[in-house]
Amino acid sequence: MDLKYKKILLKISGEALLGSQAFGIDPNPVHKICSEIKKAYETGCQIAVVVGGGNIFRGMNNSSKLGMDQASGDYVGMLATVMNAISLQSELRKLGVECRVQSAITMDKIAEPYIRFKAIRHLEKNRVVIFAAGTGNPFFTTDTAAALRAAEIGADAMLMAKNGVDGIYNDDPKVNKNAKKYDRISYDDIIIKGLKVMDLTSCALCKQNNIPICVFDFNLENSLVKILNHEEVGTIVE
Repeated sequence: MDLKYKKILLKISGEALLGSQAFGIDPNPVHKICSEIKKAYETGCQIAVVVGGGNIFRGMNNSSKLGMDQASGDYVGMLATVMNAISLQSELRKLGVECRVQSAITMDKIAEPYIRFKAIRHLEKNRVVIFAAGTGNPFFTTDTAAALRAAEIGADAMLMAKNGVDGIYNDDPKVNKNAKKYDRISYDDIIIKGLKVMDLTSCALCKQNNIPICVFDFNLENSLVKILNHEEVGTIVE
């Protein structure tokens, strides 16, 4: 198959795992997400994944409510991403997809430590690799972790999965029905216009390493496969 991208980094928000719940991990969206990953995996594309932890703990928001300093809160958020990564790994393995979790924080009983060349080797062996615990450092978002890992593994693109939003708009489409959707936009315009679709550090990292970003709605069935098959899906940032 003539794939548009042969190696991708898929960024999934923790909130995507909530489903109908207000907190935690709902098995229904986990199954749906992993089913979509499996379809893309079967095309022969090499797939790495970064998942957030906002369904369990949001570092900056929750830490202030609990009276924690931000660094401590960010570490708790990193642990939440490990829980999500293991949940995705378990479901992918049920679906017959070989998968490994690599954590930026060492916890060798449940995940491999993050080692760049080992991650690349797993991808070459047709295994999905899930990167957990962000960058391993506080004050950095999982968006930034995704851009960093995309650069480190030499990904052809970073795919940012959104829930119910089919790309980048000049305003919040859930609030403003007249918001304009961009089919294509530059990295610089994201920064200049202050569009809050992603962390600006992650955008700058992708620009520096010439990694295109595709922002799309993961609720669209077969969205990953459509992107890989050169179909116009979401918004391209380049």
